[in-house]
Amino acid sequence: MSHLLRDQAPISEAGWREIDEEARERLAPALAARKLVDFSGPNGWEYSATNLGRVEAVPDAPGENLVAARRRVLPLVEVRAPFQLSRDELLDADRGAEDIELGPLDDAAHRIAVAENRAVFHGWQTGGIVGIAEVSPHDPIPLGEDCARYPRHVAKAIDALLGAGIEGPYGLALGPEAHTRVLETGEAGGYPLLEHLRKILDGPLVWAPGVDGAVVVSMRGGDFLLESGEDLSIGYDRHDADAVHLYLEESFSFRAVTPEAGFALTP
Repeated sequence: MSHLLRDQAPISEAGWREIDEEARERLAPALAARKLVDFSGPNGWEYSATNLGRVEAVPDAPGENLVAARRRVLPLVEVRAPFQLSRDELLDADRGAEDIELGPLDDAAHRIAVAENRAVFHGWQTGGIVGIAEVSPHDPIPLGEDCARYPRHVAKAIDALLGAGIEGPYGLALGPEAHTRVLETGEAGGYPLLEHLRKILDGPLVWAPGVDGAVVVSMRGGDFLLESGEDLSIGYDRHDADAVHLYLEESFSFRAVTPEAGFALTP
């Protein structure tokens, strides 16, 4: 039996299909980190730690003339976003309704995507994750509110990465406020600012809920590693007469192998 206990939920196969499809649609645009860093997995719920390929000395080996060492690993963190759906709405879905209320699922999908993005880009100290922006050795550049200066800021960031020997292409994670400004701004002659930034980067520009300001990263590969144990999945918790209590869940680790390959643009 799967630990998600989906077969114990009072939800039909058609209902599960509707829920899973809605979750995929909501998660896909919000999972910004996965579009910019190396993603591996899923390795399964039982996968507990990422091998770091290193050891640390262990004193007092249990015997004479022995040298002992302990393998170093990075434990995966588990994140769960609970939500509940109306049983009446789920029954209406079985009857063929196409406008059922799945707002709580949408909210849970946004919350867990924001959590993953924040962990990757800004870190999660208690989860043992150091983020790209906080580990970068480059002095951050304030974005400000003048979008006309954004191309200059991004160009300076890329110049700093090149100076550190970090090749492109490059990607840009834009926090919601900065992303909105970019979408609404046209440069002289009406040329979209969005397209100008993409040309400078030679890579993607993504909407990144959970990011403060923006982060430029090299996408040459091997610098930032996001490893998945259980990929985002929906499980069953309990139900009552009115609602079914569910959750979105994942487990993952993140490593900034090359801190020089990222550059923070602060709000």
